[in-house]
Amino acid sequence: MRRVTIPVAYMPLVDAAPLIIAQELGFAEAEAIGLDLIAAPSWSSLRDMLGFGRVDAAHMLSPVPVAMRLGLGGMGVSLAAVCVLSVNGDVIGIGRPLEEKLRASGFGFDFEDARTAATALQNARRDKLVLGVPFPFSMHVELLRYWAERTDLGVDSIEIRTVPPPLMAEALEAGDIDAFCVGEPWGSVAVDRGVGALLLPGRAIWQGAPEKVLATRSDWAETEPDLLGRLIRAVWQASRWLAKPDSRIAAAEILSRKGYLDLPPELIDRALSGRMILSGHGEQRQCDGFLRFHGAAATFPWRSQAKWIAHRLAKAHGLGPDTDAAASVFRADLYRQHMTQTDADLPGASAKLEGAIRHPTAVASTRGALNLLPDRFFDGAIFDPDAPE
Repeated sequence: MRRVTIPVAYMPLVDAAPLIIAQELGFAEAEAIGLDLIAAPSWSSLRDMLGFGRVDAAHMLSPVPVAMRLGLGGMGVSLAAVCVLSVNGDVIGIGRPLEEKLRASGFGFDFEDARTAATALQNARRDKLVLGVPFPFSMHVELLRYWAERTDLGVDSIEIRTVPPPLMAEALEAGDIDAFCVGEPWGSVAVDRGVGALLLPGRAIWQGAPEKVLATRSDWAETEPDLLGRLIRAVWQASRWLAKPDSRIAAAEILSRKGYLDLPPELIDRALSGRMILSGHGEQRQCDGFLRFHGAAATFPWRSQAKWIAHRLAKAHGLGPDTDAAASVFRADLYRQHMTQTDADLPGASAKLEGAIRHPTAVASTRGALNLLPDRFFDGAIFDPDAPE
């Protein structure tokens, strides 16, 4: 095969690891491609880089392709989410004033109970809670709004502001925001700078949230099927490597390099291991499944997850109930097409009841050995993509 270089945009986050590892450890080279990885300063600039053709693929917030298909965000380009890059990986953190109030009230910072944390925040706040998020169309926003709607916190008591991930700690220290939801390592950066504490992992709200996807322009996906297949397979191989326990130290070192995250590997390892340091008081919590790259169909672009995102966006923005077209941007068909030549165990269906899996569960698959992991919502709700509430 002729070697081709594909320009790919990413944000400096731990969950960009599959792209970085694919390039650094030769998984891209094995598919006769090179990845020209271009760091973006913000999610809006990354979206524009992909939409206007500066890059052919991108590490993308999972709701962005769905939002664009719904006509939200001011750009008419059609994007395709061709695989999931990461499941979970977000943290909710609070500034020092809120931290002190919660400690004074006896809150235990268990890093697990979403309902109790919401009640504690509601009791501690004096005005609207100003929450920083990386982008208006993001899993961060959807998790926060879902959590607030279904707890004592209440969605009317929160105000959401956009802050680029690398600036989240600065915004918290300056008092521009009271709290945040962000991908690692930027929550841990706030802790290490002494300006905040971690309250919850995103998985405490939804255990199976698709956080980032590999996105391309739809026309590129259709006209460059060979390159797309090579790219998907290279990323999948990198994800499989990342899931091996003995890969963690090397992964943290590679991601820490100046050309990528430019942060200490010890800080990056927290997300990879799930051993989180919550505050300057030194509390540590083990959060299994904090961030997942591979296994249990983690990389599969489930149409039901896209439907959940579309349903939430339509409700928030007063759009019509027909979200099938928006959900179709999660291209399970392309993923299946390009993964058949690997030993991946692909699910037999492309949609499922979201939130219904409470224990590891065997499902029909191409190789007959696929078990899906729990994907519970904190309130026990189940989302049926064929009959959304």
